[in-house]
Amino acid sequence: MAGGGGSPAGASQGGGGNPGSPAGGVPAAAAAVQLPGARLVHEGRFVTSQRCAECHANAPLATALRDSAQREVAPFDLWRASLMANAARDPLFRAQVSVEIAATPALAAAIPQKCLTCHAPAAASLAAAAGQALSLAELSQDSARSQVALDGVTCTLCHAIQPDLQNVATSFGGRLSLGPAGQLFGPHLSPFATPMVNRSGFTPVSANHLRASGLCASCHTLYTDAHDAGGTPTGGRLPEQTPYLEWQNSDFNDEVAGPGPQATSCQGCHLPQEDASGAPIQTRIARTPGGRDFGQIGPRDPFGRHLFVGGNTLIPAILRDQRADLQAPAPDGAFDALIAEARAQLQQRTAKLSVTASRSGDRLEAAVTVTNLTGHKFPTGHPVRRAWLRVRVLDAAGQVVFASGEHDPQGRIVDGAGGVLPSELAGGPTQRHQQRIDHTSQVQIYQSLMADAGGAPTWVLLRGERYLKDNRLLPQGWSAAHPAAADTLPRGDVTLDADFGGGGDTVRYEVLAPVAAGPYRIEAALLYQALGARYAAELFRFRTPEVQAFEAYYQAANKVPEEVAAALVSQP
Repeated sequence: MAGGGGSPAGASQGGGGNPGSPAGGVPAAAAAVQLPGARLVHEGRFVTSQRCAECHANAPLATALRDSAQREVAPFDLWRASLMANAARDPLFRAQVSVEIAATPALAAAIPQKCLTCHAPAAASLAAAAGQALSLAELSQDSARSQVALDGVTCTLCHAIQPDLQNVATSFGGRLSLGPAGQLFGPHLSPFATPMVNRSGFTPVSANHLRASGLCASCHTLYTDAHDAGGTPTGGRLPEQTPYLEWQNSDFNDEVAGPGPQATSCQGCHLPQEDASGAPIQTRIARTPGGRDFGQIGPRDPFGRHLFVGGNTLIPAILRDQRADLQAPAPDGAFDALIAEARAQLQQRTAKLSVTASRSGDRLEAAVTVTNLTGHKFPTGHPVRRAWLRVRVLDAAGQVVFASGEHDPQGRIVDGAGGVLPSELAGGPTQRHQQRIDHTSQVQIYQSLMADAGGAPTWVLLRGERYLKDNRLLPQGWSAAHPAAADTLPRGDVTLDADFGGGGDTVRYEVLAPVAAGPYRIEAALLYQALGARYAAELFRFRTPEVQAFEAYYQAANKVPEEVAAALVSQP
């Protein structure tokens, strides 16, 4: 593994290719990671979501759980395809955990215990209460606890969280604080409890913290401590993901006195209280198990659409297409709807581009400015994600005379001749932050790259001593003077770029473009991958069963990056 101190146990020295043809199904290794289907289980203080669906899913004869245009907005129906619901079934997550174990076998018990605290939090809580640790292997079983685990970030977990909103930092790293057993919190006053108590045994309790970003902070603020291959700490501590801290250090923060016009909670974007047309939702929040409306329950607000949508289109498609192995309980249509919502989120609410151009003799200079519209870094979260700029310059005949950031069908970035860049290959070099680009081998990639204790790039999380590069786009309003800045600072060459700051970045492209062949057209696009092709190549050097299975799923999937924003300009 490049930068990871050689090839740890479980890695292939040769790089490893596709272990099976997508057309012929998944490889034999997938048999070791096949998951059971979902079923109703009541285990301890948690119940799987099938119980909640009996009243909180749409039914043809009920007016409940619909917006003013009669569109279905039931919490269960929207949540079931999300990556929250499928957090423990996610094959990329499972492959990454297996890699961390293979790279640091001395921590084979501690690694899944830590990771499943947020990916299977209800089952992890049950295991901890029993003095046990949850493992990946247990998730492939069909026990009551594994069923709770495979329900991911489930209803009776989120609605049981009772965070200390005055001391949110105490919950970071998945240290969830749960309320009294048998109680579930919701944002509505004076809940009519009888139907829920009778059906599920849970009592609804009014609590406004369900609408606060601090509810999300526990699992979306995570630090990891670096270890060597023998499992010994090396002293490094990496802010693995900090969306909550990034949001605090932005114009979107609504926890401050006098919040600005952009201020909104995490839920405001990812669990919106408006329908698809932008109108506030008011609806009955439940219907009878028989599929009709409760006479005693009137319309309520606020009502959040449980979309939990981000920018990931790859994993929902794999969960849909690899149902035989992954057994995701959501139907194809639910995954299709989620993918459409993710594309809308990327294209309408994530970023915008602008391009200006000027000429000096036979040279064109194009300035491409990207503005981050999100309330956190883009991309945010685990270093697996990346975005980059694709810029093309075309002459009057429509011929491309310059291109940076083009890609092949595998989602790998290529040069002007179509050759895969060495920075896309396992063990290859990395792309620095770019201020000025004048060659097709240079690409502006917005990403976080980890460095190991020796300062070399690494794709193994537990080798991550610090960030070698973090030029992910900062949110608007980000300030180096904010208390949350220390763990959200840009890292690497980007710190020398005066055009990079809170809200966006400007990159300048210089191209030979003789006046006689003009006018020229400059096209720019911002592209996004939930799994960067370079990260995938490094992952596939390991040959665990989970990695081999995921590699086959990945090879069968559409790997073309998502277009987030585009702009163009003409220049004589």
